[in-house]
Formats: sequence, structure tokens, C-alpha cells
Amino acid sequence: MKKIRIFATALLLAFTLSSCESFFDVELDDQAKIEDIFRQKTEVQKYLSHLYSYIPQEEEVVGMHGWTVGRSDEALFSWYQWVYYTQFRTGNYSSATTNFNYWPDYYIGINQCSIFLKYIDLDKEDTPTTVAYMKAEARFLRAYYYFLLFRQYGPVFIWGDQIADETIDAKSVDRHTVQQNIDFMVGELDAIKNDLPVRTDDIGIDGKQWAGRVTRGAALALKSRILLYAASPLYNGCDLYKGQMQNIRGEFLFPQSKDETKWEAAAQAAWDVIELAETGLYDLYKDTEQTDEFTRYMSSYQGVRLKPWNKETIWGWWSRSGSYSWLGGTGGLLACAMPGMTSGGASGVVLQGYGGIQPSLKLVDSYPMYTTGRYPVTGYQGENDMSKPIVDPQSGYQATGFTEGYKQPGIDWGDGIKAHNSCINRDPRYYACLVPNGFWWPNKTENIKFTCYNNDACTNKWNAGEGGGITRVGYVWRRLLETNKSLREAKDYTSMQTVYPAFRLAEIYLNYAEACNEKPQRDETAALEYLNKVRARVGLKKIEVAYPEIKGNKELLRWCIQKERMVEFGLEAMRHYDACRWMIAKEEYPSENWTLHVSATTYEESYERVHTDYVGAPAVFRDKDYLHPINAAQMAEMTNMTQNYGH
Repeated sequence: MKKIRIFATALLLAFTLSSCESFFDVELDDQAKIEDIFRQKTEVQKYLSHLYSYIPQEEEVVGMHGWTVGRSDEALFSWYQWVYYTQFRTGNYSSATTNFNYWPDYYIGINQCSIFLKYIDLDKEDTPTTVAYMKAEARFLRAYYYFLLFRQYGPVFIWGDQIADETIDAKSVDRHTVQQNIDFMVGELDAIKNDLPVRTDDIGIDGKQWAGRVTRGAALALKSRILLYAASPLYNGCDLYKGQMQNIRGEFLFPQSKDETKWEAAAQAAWDVIELAETGLYDLYKDTEQTDEFTRYMSSYQGVRLKPWNKETIWGWWSRSGSYSWLGGTGGLLACAMPGMTSGGASGVVLQGYGGIQPSLKLVDSYPMYTTGRYPVTGYQGENDMSKPIVDPQSGYQATGFTEGYKQPGIDWGDGIKAHNSCINRDPRYYACLVPNGFWWPNKTENIKFTCYNNDACTNKWNAGEGGGITRVGYVWRRLLETNKSLREAKDYTSMQTVYPAFRLAEIYLNYAEACNEKPQRDETAALEYLNKVRARVGLKKIEVAYPEIKGNKELLRWCIQKERMVEFGLEAMRHYDACRWMIAKEEYPSENWTLHVSATTYEESYERVHTDYVGAPAVFRDKDYLHPINAAQMAEMTNMTQNYGH
């Protein structure tokens, strides 16, 4: 008799930091027992809650599903000694590597959704409308778990409505094609969208209590992302996979030629979400409290994450801390981005942080200039030699020198500072996300500057050994830190709680802009309009004003959209999958570990860019790295499964 153990957590608890340790056994061969479960309203809700438990912790970038942040070119982790991080950053992994092998987890979730769908009609205690809603939720989650497999491994085996059967001949199992995967996921979402409420309280469910349950907007947003991937170079007739990866049925897993009309479908899918948003359901989050305009732009961007369940969030969940339970509702990103800083005060602690996650210099270089609206760094001399950025002379950016008496944006205390010129006049998101070397720490009570040279925050690290968390890049990632928020002890973290926006309106706008730029009947006007909506939230000039030469220039607009996505979604676990679907990761990732010269003895010298202060191995990316290898354990079980290219 086969048993599947199912955690019986309430749906509310599934989206908070709490959890329930009780469980019940579902004996699949004992039909009377499982039927009894689905005849009880409370047990059905528990089962539905369990279906949500397979949602990955993408907000958790330390050892969890947000691992792609450290793999990509948007961040640098100080923990070079962590094997799982080094393996993937250097490309030193294979099908035998078990880290980040989420294949079995998602398939278990898929199977649980199918079991739920098989028996849910036995529930007569709920109204037909509620049952239809729960069915649609389960089908959404099943499609979502397939998408998570798809983006990591490429096309996978689709079970459809069939429940996984251990008696099946494992040798007969092989992957379906990209198009078959896309058709199944999109078909599911199209089938359920009208059974999902626009708001959860539309069917009598308290929107606050049940925030995070699937809605119509979530289904449309997932469809938008799926079809954007389907149209993108990696999945749409790329040369790399021509003649490669043929399954046991003789089908090539990847399209052997491009179909540019897929961009039309991607544009329409994004537009469907935009139309829903324009009913007043969604909007870009904009702060209305700050009186200073520039500070208001900064706060608007930070508020996307710091103001739970704001109107920009289409679907998301309460951030979870995983194994880092004391870190509270922001997960590990906040504490691991914060430096450890000490003083001569009574406690000796100014900032309780681990300093192990920092933005890469490439991400720092990507933020536009505020006055001109142009992206200042267009590339690097040599092979990603970040000590020699290629500067757009029309941007107004200065790569060298200092300015005395600079008034730091968002800070209404303290004197003017001696600021490096590269840190001046940048996009408000720059200051909302970064504390550069030599800037005031954003807490009036502490009244200190963050200095990253020859001190404990950057070289000695008071709460870890040499191999531990040290702020090695020279910039702190502060996006999840409210101004004047104290972080002196663990309780300061546990008192915070944020929502991770798995889908938000800014993504849909940029999806639409990208698809309109790429589709055969190119709609440049629409592409510019929706790119500009994202930029306008932080006060940037329209892109055609910043770049008069962009009119009629598809390649330049593509580059601007890619830069905008890197900045807008910084450290949101999106960059890696974007870089892969665009097939630019092989060009963008390989690099030495460039940082500021944090071991320098003077402030002026600390702004020199070096690759010798970080002792870890350089980043590597090869053709095989566009897709994750299917683990050897799965390959041993399903002996005719087609492995990914190069593995």
C-alpha cells in the first residue's frame, strides 16, 4: 500500500512564518479513506493548503530557490568557500551534483495537484463556485510547477491529468517538446482563468486573511511570462540546439527554426494583464507621503517590497526565512546583505549583519543617470575588465574623481560628504538599493558613515572568520532596509515582514514593451510607452528623450529594455533566467571578481577597481549552463530520458 504523507497546514499558515507539524496519511489504494477526506470541507482546505507548500522560496537567496542571484552577474557573494555557490558560479557541476536539484520536489507538487483534482468533486460541503475556484487553483499551481521545471531544465515530461503511477515502465518516459510543454501550460491557464476570482473576496473569502491565493491576474501573468519565454531566443529555434536532444519518439525537444510570430502571442498575453490592471485592479506602487520629490521616487521603488500587498503585486507570498528562522519575514537577503559594524558604545554593535551578499559592480554600473536618463556604462574594455568601463559620453557619468560637500539623496541629516563622482546624479533606485562606500548609513540615530576600506565591515569582520561574510564589493544592498530602521539585534529582523512579489505590474509592462519591440509587425510606439511607465515611476526622462537616436532602432531599444529589467528586478531572482532566455549569459557572466579596493588604507584609494581583494574563483559560463542538468538519480530511474546539452 503506497502512502503519501501530507502536511496539514492551514492555508493562512502556509503564507506566514508559522507552520504546523501535524500530518495525515493518504493511502492511495484505500479509496474509502481518501474519499472520506475529500467529503470534509476542513480536510479539503488542508489538502489545498498543502498544494501551495511547493511554492519555491525565491525570496531566499541564501541556499534556497533564489540561488540564481549568486549565479548571475548581478551579485557577488562573499562566501566563496560555500561549495554549492562555487560549483555553479565556476561551472564545476554535473548531473551528479545534488545542490539545487528541484526536479523531484516540483513533480511531487504536480502529482499532489492531480490527486486533488481527481477527488475534489466529492466535496459537497462547499458551494459549486468555491469548488470551481479550488479546482482552478490546483490547475494553476500544477501549471506553475511545470513552468518552474521548464525554466530550469527546459522541456519536461508532461503527465497531464494522469496521477503518477509507479507501475509505469520507466524506460518509456522521456521529455515532451518545448511546444508541447508550452501548449499544456497555456492551455491549463486559458481553461481556468474565468473560474478564478479577480479578488479573493469576490467569492466571500477575506482578501487580507487569504492574501496570496491565486486570482485571475496571477493566471494571466503566468501566461505572459510563459509566452515571453517561448518567444525568446533560447526556446525559439536557437542554433545551439539544432540537431540536438532528440527524444525516444524521434522528436527534437527544441524548435529547429525560429517562429517570430510567438512574439505576437507574448504581446497579447501581456496586454490581457494590462487590460485587467486598467480596471483599477493593479497599478505601479507610488509613494504619496514624502514631500521631497527625489526621496519620493526612492520610496516608491522601495515600497514595492516594503509595503505588503500593494496594488503592484499581482501574485506573491509572505517572505519566508527558511532555515534562517531568526531572520524573520524578510528572509536571509536583508541580514546577509547588511554589514557587521561596531563602535565604542556600550553594546559595541552598530549593525548586526553578515555582509555576504553585495551587488556586482556590473549592476552598480547599470543604473541610469538621473539628469540625462541614459545608462552610463555601455560595456567594458577587454574581457569584462570592469576597471575600464566604456562610458557613454552623453550620459554625464564620471568614472573618476571626487566631489566635496555632496548632499546624499534621502538623507536629511549630516554634513555633505566627499562622494566619488560615479555615485552622483544616479537613478533614484540606485540610492534606494545601495549605500556606497563613504556614504551616510541611512539611520539618523546611528549617525555614522559606511566606509569600506581597512576596517571591520570590509576586511576583518567581527562575527565571522576570514572566509565568512565580509562586505567585499564596497556597496551595501539596502533595498529591504527602511530609512532609520535599527538592525542592532536579532529581534530587529524578526519584527519585519515583507511580501515577495512573484508577479508584479512592472514586469508585465516590460514584457509588453519587449514583445512589441520584437514582434514581426513591430509596435515601437507601444514599446516606448510601457518602458517609459516603469521609468516614470522613479522620475526618469522618457527613453526617446534620453536617446533621440532610439527611433527606428530595434537593437538599441532591445538593449535599453534589457538594462531596465536588470535594474528594476535587481536581486529578485529574475536576472539569471532573463540572461539565459536572451542567450547573453555566455557573454555577460564570465569575469574576474571585480570589487572596489576595500583593502586600501585610504578612502581615495578604495575606489580603485580591483579583482584581487576577493579571493574566490572567477565566474564561468559555457553553452551547457543555459539549462540545468537532470540529476543522475532521475536519469538512473528513467534510463531513456534525454539529458540536456553538454551534460
